[in-house]
Amino acid sequence: MESKLEQSGTATIEGNDFPVYKGTHGNDVVDIRALTKATGKFTFDPGFTSTASCESQITFIDGNEGTLLYRGYPIEQLAENTDFIESAFLLLDGELPTKEQCAKFRHDITYHTMVHEHFIKFFDGFRRDAHPMAIMCGAVGALSAFYHDSTDINDPEARKIAVHRMIAKMPTIAAMAYKYTVGQPFVYPRNDLSYTENFMHMCFSVPAEDYKVDKVLADALDKIFILHMDHEQNASTSTVRLAGSSGANPFACIAAGIACLWGPAHGGANEAALNMLEEIGSVDRIPEYVAKAKDKDDPFRLMGFGHRVYKNYDPRAKVMQKACHEVLEATGIQDPLLDVARELEKIALEDDYFVQKKLYPNIDFYSGITLRALGFPRSMFTPLFALARTVGWIAQWREMLEDPNQKIGRPRQIYTGAAKRDFIAMDKR
Repeated sequence: MESKLEQSGTATIEGNDFPVYKGTHGNDVVDIRALTKATGKFTFDPGFTSTASCESQITFIDGNEGTLLYRGYPIEQLAENTDFIESAFLLLDGELPTKEQCAKFRHDITYHTMVHEHFIKFFDGFRRDAHPMAIMCGAVGALSAFYHDSTDINDPEARKIAVHRMIAKMPTIAAMAYKYTVGQPFVYPRNDLSYTENFMHMCFSVPAEDYKVDKVLADALDKIFILHMDHEQNASTSTVRLAGSSGANPFACIAAGIACLWGPAHGGANEAALNMLEEIGSVDRIPEYVAKAKDKDDPFRLMGFGHRVYKNYDPRAKVMQKACHEVLEATGIQDPLLDVARELEKIALEDDYFVQKKLYPNIDFYSGITLRALGFPRSMFTPLFALARTVGWIAQWREMLEDPNQKIGRPRQIYTGAAKRDFIAMDKR
């Protein structure tokens, strides 16, 4: 990756001038790489919320404006006008593909979807009731033992093959994790189906009868995948980059990302939002829960509202809302939770309390209902997130390897433990 940093000025810290760089969008950044050498000090930034850990040309978020861009394209436009494969090519390559490029990329991904036959036996080592995310952590990490011919990160061709394999095999592994937990036989991928249709077929078809993928449902799931592809330097993406900075193979890096995503504060928000809607239960109980949410002494919190980054309406939520309605209409499901969701959304957009605090509905508010209507149990919500985010993870991993400024991650700390002291023999303690 060729650096596009442009110096826009300098910042003076303790009499020392440090370069200030300007990106395409967003805040300017102070380059403090020489800070310790110049001042003998580090910075203290828990969670790295004020620190740019890298230069990236993939995704940009403007939380105040409610904007999410993939390679400069608004997420709403991509979700409405592309499919998963086309958007994946964009994230990886930097430009939208031509018809020929898209066809080749689609072919390359499609013909990598099968897994090694011996890999199937790996699943027998898991308990029958294992969580799908536990299975995915282990299974993805094990890919490096089955495809070690594409683990040389210094070989561009090996990296390319690893990228294709990772994106292609993730839906197969996710579907196998699902089938394993419900006690059904694994279903092999089909080359005549699209990426998302193939995943749904592997999840919901059984040998006893034919299964036809509903196009409306497949399109909705495809949108969910596109909306979750990448989201700047979030916890799991930063984990993938940190693991990759050590030279770890791509399969190990993605397994690390999956483990991080499993945390309820990161990948479990849509499940939490669905649990909340079920707890409320009906429209007539909404005032009670809204009052609880406003009470600062009440531990109850409305899940699916607000976002750590977005201080405006989550642009993904708008797309997700429309897809949710389309799925419920196509399936004929009369879900009372949608009535609760609609009323809560109305309140959040009109009530002064929510407006002032900018607690707008986010993508998780609708995605849980949609995934349930599609037939997925809650245990599969985060694996589906991981499936989609794999494209972003692998794009970020590859960009990191090609960054001339990349170094192994090594955050510093403020030590506040015991001062230096001498050892005391046990009989004198």
